[in-house]
Amino acid sequence: MARSREIINDLTVGSVPKKLLTFALPFMLSTLLQTAYGMVDMMVVGRVIGSSGLSAVSLSTRVMWMTTALCMGFTNAGQILIAQLIGAGKREDLQKTIGTLILTVFCAAMFITLFGLSLTGVILRLLRTPPESMQGARQYLLIAFTGTVFTFGYNLVSAMFRGMGDSKHPLMFVAIAASVNLVLDILAVGVLGMGVAGAALATVVGQAVSLVISVTYLYRRRDKFGFDFKRSSFRFHKECLKKLVRLGVPFAMQNAAISISMLFVTSFVNSYGVVASATFGTGTRIEEFPWIIMNGIMAATATMVGQNMGAGKQDRMRQVVTTGVIVVSITAAVVVVLFLVFPRQIYSLFTSDAAVLELCPKFMLALACSVPATSLMCPYQAFIEGIGNARLTLIIALLDGFVSRIAISLILAYGFGLGLMGWFFGYGMAAYVNTGISMIYYYGGFWKKRKSLV
Repeated sequence: MARSREIINDLTVGSVPKKLLTFALPFMLSTLLQTAYGMVDMMVVGRVIGSSGLSAVSLSTRVMWMTTALCMGFTNAGQILIAQLIGAGKREDLQKTIGTLILTVFCAAMFITLFGLSLTGVILRLLRTPPESMQGARQYLLIAFTGTVFTFGYNLVSAMFRGMGDSKHPLMFVAIAASVNLVLDILAVGVLGMGVAGAALATVVGQAVSLVISVTYLYRRRDKFGFDFKRSSFRFHKECLKKLVRLGVPFAMQNAAISISMLFVTSFVNSYGVVASATFGTGTRIEEFPWIIMNGIMAATATMVGQNMGAGKQDRMRQVVTTGVIVVSITAAVVVVLFLVFPRQIYSLFTSDAAVLELCPKFMLALACSVPATSLMCPYQAFIEGIGNARLTLIIALLDGFVSRIAISLILAYGFGLGLMGWFFGYGMAAYVNTGISMIYYYGGFWKKRKSLV
């Protein structure tokens, strides 16, 4: 039993603040490393190639996030199911759930690979990709879509660990991916001159190496993991699949809706030229810095709420949310000050382009205005995910993707004549709608009569 604690961690007992922060810290470090190797792509490409390279990488990563939304929907669903099974003490059902989850994600990866390779050119034209960035973006996407199975597998393993309450091992595997990515980025882009294609190759290879090592680790500890890796275990179980679909499809649609709306905004920003595209793309990567803490709190909150939902501990669930709100509020205050006071200094880490540095304070102002809402959104939406309310998650996402962000952006850009600044502000202001709905649901107590999924 001692070795089982390496993977499965009971989050239904002990001090809530201590458990949440201890569990969230490795997630924060994981997000830091993930952000770091994404930033490395931007820094190396920005310094070696310039604005066209920054635009190509930012556009391509945005497209890949949209396609990864399908995977994230089902891995998030699997995380919640695993967490609730552990909280309810039903570890004997892990085998069926994990086997079904692995097959589902693999099928999704194959679909996305074929879809992406077939439509890369069409996607880039729809996004109004600047001519200077077209070739690099095409190269990046072709390589990234080829490695979709590694990207999806990488996210799958991390989700399974999260559901089991283990945040330390995902940190180790992210560190491996980040290290490989860093070395290959410098080698492929800086030394070999492979350009944007080199950045894509570095990312895919880093995730592939990490996936192989993490699966090997799980296989060697399969008796403690809850899955035996036998060929007969890789099959769809009707009840498990039904639960995964019921949760996974809304979660996937949630991610897709948000991604589509962001691509919509990106498309209009791109119409203002390569400088606007580079400024926006770089800024959206800078936005990931506060998510180092926010994402850690969100991941930890969702898992802790899920386990305690399975255990029927509502008071403890509320304590988890309260602790999360305190942490993200403090973080948001610091981030707003940094974004407003040091915009050019932050951007100068990625580019020395004078035109981009001249425009960046405007986008950083827009980001600073959205930070309070995006921060508070994390614990409240994590709570909704943790209790398994996929329907509300989908409604919020659809409002975000197809109403709030697009409508606000169009109104500000054309109704108020703000032009590019309207798109900058509209990008983040939709978060106030999402956060407001989530808070009303939570404080209104509408969730108290919900039953555990397991």
